[in-house]
Amino acid sequence: MSNPFVRVQEADFDLSTEVNWLREQHADVGAVVSFIGTVRDINQGDEVNQLELEHYPGMTEKALEAIRQQAHQRWQLESSLIIHRIGKMQPKDQIVLVAVASRHRENAFHAAHFIMDYLKTNAPFWKKEWTPEGERWVDARLSDEQAMQRWLSNKH
Repeated sequence: MSNPFVRVQEADFDLSTEVNWLREQHADVGAVVSFIGTVRDINQGDEVNQLELEHYPGMTEKALEAIRQQAHQRWQLESSLIIHRIGKMQPKDQIVLVAVASRHRENAFHAAHFIMDYLKTNAPFWKKEWTPEGERWVDARLSDEQAMQRWLSNKH
């Protein structure tokens, strides 16, 4: 049986539908923080015409569930959801949704930020961009690595 709180899929998602689903499970939620990442039309100074995300089925879902569980151990959360798309996408398309529900907003904000920083640096996805000059694989940026370091040093 698949994990409804971690989804890797080609299909797009609807923010309202997903947040409502997350909230339905808990009457004690006082805050829901959500983040949607989208495909940019420019990266590293170059025009991006298309982005493709690949993953290793099974391993990716386990890695996303592990980070979700880490967030629940660090902060008092009622629930959380990670949806990450794979396949080919165009600029402005949604790539990722992280939604976190907690009794208090501070926990939800920190946990959502933590999950996104992890996804940007450690999640087993491979990104390929199509630019006018051709295809290229994309690595994590130094700024993403630095953001992740603050969580590893327990500053939050």
